[in-house]
Order: sequence, then structure tokens, then C-alpha cells
Amino acid sequence: MKAILEVAKAGSAVRAAGEQVAESRRGKSPDFRLSFESAKSLLADLTPARLDLMATLRRVGPCSVYALAKAAERNYSNVHTIARLEVLGLVERTEEGTVSVRTSL
Repeated sequence: MKAILEVAKAGSAVRAAGEQVAESRRGKSPDFRLSFESAKSLLADLTPARLDLMATLRRVGPCSVYALAKAAERNYSNVHTIARLEVLGLVERTEEGTVSVRTSL
């Protein structure tokens, strides 16, 4: 499986979802696809700071947001931007509150 980040026209997500369902039915593991309406929206969501957080999280493994802030040497309140990465499906949070990079990426 691979992660595909793309800038695509509105409505293309429906086509891509259909392709993923077809791949799944053929027994293939569908790629993780994240589409943005514009380069501006992609860059607004995937900022260098958020990408650094993901890299730190991948390095340290599942942990609390507080532990992530310490590992990244960043202010705890600034690390809460990781919530946007959760919404995008790039980061997962357990019931216990630990966060991790999505395992299927």
C-alpha cells in the first residue's frame, strides 16, 4: 500500500473511491488517497510543522500528545494541531488518548 496525495478537481474523489472498491474486491489492498481541491489547501493542511510532528511520531511510536510535544521539543499547545492530521486520516488516536501515525501508510 502507498499513500497518494493529490490536487484534484471536485468530484474526482468519487471516481477514486470507486477504483479503491474495485481493487478491494480483487483482493488488493487499496492505496490511501488524500485529495485536496488546490495546492493552497494542501499546503495549509500539510505544513512543515505538521509533517515534522508526523516524522517525530513515527520515530517515537504511539504516545500521548504531551509526550509527542516533549519529543518534538515543542510547546504542548502547538502540538494540538495534530488534530488536523487526525481529521485527514494520517494520524490515529486510541481510546486511551495515545496518537500514532496511521499504520497503513
